[in-house]
Amino acid sequence: MDNQNQKTIRTASGRREGILIALGSSLTIMGSVMVAPMLPKMGMEFGPTHPQADMLLPLAITGPALAIAICAPLAGWLSDRTGRKNMLIIATLLYAILGVLPAFLNGLDGVVISRLLFGCAEAAIMTCCTALIADYWHAEERLKFVNMQVVCIGLVGSAFFVIGGVLGEQSWRLPFYLYLLPLLLIPFFMRVLWEPKHHEVQQITDTTSRVATLPLIVGYSMIMFGMVLNFIVPIQAPSLLVSIGVVSTTKIGLAAGLSLLATLAGSLLWPVFRSSFGIAGCNALLMALIAVGLWFLAHANTYNKVMIAVTIHGIGAGMMVPNIMATIMNALPASVRGRGIGGFTSCLYLGQFISPIIVGIVISFGVDLPGAIVSLAMASAVVAAIWLIFSLVRRNSGADLAAKRAA
Repeated sequence: MDNQNQKTIRTASGRREGILIALGSSLTIMGSVMVAPMLPKMGMEFGPTHPQADMLLPLAITGPALAIAICAPLAGWLSDRTGRKNMLIIATLLYAILGVLPAFLNGLDGVVISRLLFGCAEAAIMTCCTALIADYWHAEERLKFVNMQVVCIGLVGSAFFVIGGVLGEQSWRLPFYLYLLPLLLIPFFMRVLWEPKHHEVQQITDTTSRVATLPLIVGYSMIMFGMVLNFIVPIQAPSLLVSIGVVSTTKIGLAAGLSLLATLAGSLLWPVFRSSFGIAGCNALLMALIAVGLWFLAHANTYNKVMIAVTIHGIGAGMMVPNIMATIMNALPASVRGRGIGGFTSCLYLGQFISPIIVGIVISFGVDLPGAIVSLAMASAVVAAIWLIFSLVRRNSGADLAAKRAA
């Protein structure tokens, strides 16, 4: 009876911890793209007075992603040495302080600097939350909480995109006050979360003490390229909407929110597709959906067509992170898990940061924005075809190693 009660208590505690970690992870989506609908109004305020506004305004959105890409490996290294829980608490406090700061600043330079520092806090939050999932759970339980993390990011992101867009109708400064809300999580982090002992985690979750190098490299490459494609929607869709006559921040925010809501659908579908097609097959499917979504986005000439495009794109994007993260987690022993996941986080946000740069490079070859998006859609289709061939070869040989490892 006592053993049964202990098992029940551990399970209930695990659910509470999982919910808190998922909510903590969702802070990164609030931080990286929630201010995208505010760009037009920020441009109207800072454009006439700042000579470099055209360059700095996009950096207010993508700058945190660059900071995360730089700081995440360091955050992972520190979490391996000093622990995840305390770092998560401190980073959440800094997230709130630095997040709300632009609401009080009158200079564009100060806004950009505060956003870069804000990204450093995001790096620690995302790395610690993901590492804690890998520390607390293993095998199928781990995948369940990875999926919970992505689902929560989609739900929270969708809600705050819309809320941010509505608040932005009054002033571009108002949405930044939403960054104070994570302060409410800190007492729960302190009470519910616990610091895993690395030697115990090693014994429970590791079948080997060596890093699986090839899956790790493939996973890093996939998440970076995937984020280049994924971030086309939040960064480029507002410009495309303006070009077809949609200038309302509410409508722009709704489009971004629908995209995130579609990622929720993709995340919910992921376990079914993973069981049916394996990791490689899911990579083929999600890259194909992203390709189709981007193609439709480039050719959309009405608001409704844009909404259809971001929905298709979002479903593919929703499967991407859990599918690749499953491979990354299984490739890392506990002793270097923080550093390895820090590398994953770095590649994820580096892909976000370079996304508009890649689009700009494609445009420099003589195409317009829709043409550049079509080119990247074709690149996504090529990657999808490669994964499809790989999946079929592995399936035909009866050795779909990725699916077995995920299971």
